[in-house]
Amino acid sequence: MTNPPIIAFFNNKGGVGKTSLAYHLAWMFSERGRKILAADLDPQANLSAAFLEEERLEALWSGPGPRGTLAAALKPLREGTGGLEAVHVEHIADRLGLVVGDLSLAAFEDELSGEWSRCLDGQPRAFRIISALWQVIVTAARERDDDLILIDVGPNLGALNRSALVASDHVLIPLAPDLFSLQGLRNLGPTLRRWREEWRDRVSRNPEPQTLRLPRGSMQPLGYVVLLHGVRLDRPVKAYARWIEQIPSTYREAVADVDGDFVPSPQQDPHCLAMLRHYHSLIPLGHEARKPIFALKPADGAIGAHQQAVTAAHGDFETLAQRIERELAVPAPA
Repeated sequence: MTNPPIIAFFNNKGGVGKTSLAYHLAWMFSERGRKILAADLDPQANLSAAFLEEERLEALWSGPGPRGTLAAALKPLREGTGGLEAVHVEHIADRLGLVVGDLSLAAFEDELSGEWSRCLDGQPRAFRIISALWQVIVTAARERDDDLILIDVGPNLGALNRSALVASDHVLIPLAPDLFSLQGLRNLGPTLRRWREEWRDRVSRNPEPQTLRLPRGSMQPLGYVVLLHGVRLDRPVKAYARWIEQIPSTYREAVADVDGDFVPSPQQDPHCLAMLRHYHSLIPLGHEARKPIFALKPADGAIGAHQQAVTAAHGDFETLAQRIERELAVPAPA
């Protein structure tokens, strides 16, 4: 059985709208008829908080019985008392499930760092620990017959994110039009290539290749999405244009590793998947209604100009979802 494609939403610069993009695309792909598994691998658990009410999160994190999170599925392997357990998948909608994040994942960081080095010695446990995130998520997606896995990770280049990226087939990079996003690209591209090469070296040392399944660790750049946040009063519009104009060349050099003198504008850049406007007034309405902004109704407060913005947002995210489907070369949804 073929595993569904795994897309990681990643930028080591925080505050660029990464989690919001993953959240809205999960809903849009689901609306388009695809079965989606969203996995929250960020210890901040922002994606889980976007999907679920605090009362439900409290029950999953601290209620009676086992924790219904990714950390619970990893616990027996980490403690040496057993193997990986089946992860709880929270039902969000008919074609959308969530692997709930957990703040305790932060404690997994040091262990992942040490086991990464031990893979070079061909130690089976090291490979099981490093591939644990992939094993748990892929097993859940195959049991549910999902079409696509979307994973949200934190904004850093630490060991937890390295294992999350090793689990991914594609990396979608959200950007903001600012200096920090450009610097993030310059850090991200070489890091992805290094992690990819290091993982290939480790996979060649798998001591149990017939029985120990490992992710390919492709982490191929899928492209970037520019999220056009509102113009701040202390930042002139020209400053935003300046940063936007530098994105294509920076991405091509640092991430895509493409040679050539021609540098297109973002609108002409084949690596640019979309340039999304910022729907300021819809964000609080979406949070209150626990809905993606493109699904808001007049009953949710989306009236007048708000409803026009909802329609525009739906078109933007549908176009982006279609573009990603073309890049992945996946069949049209049934």
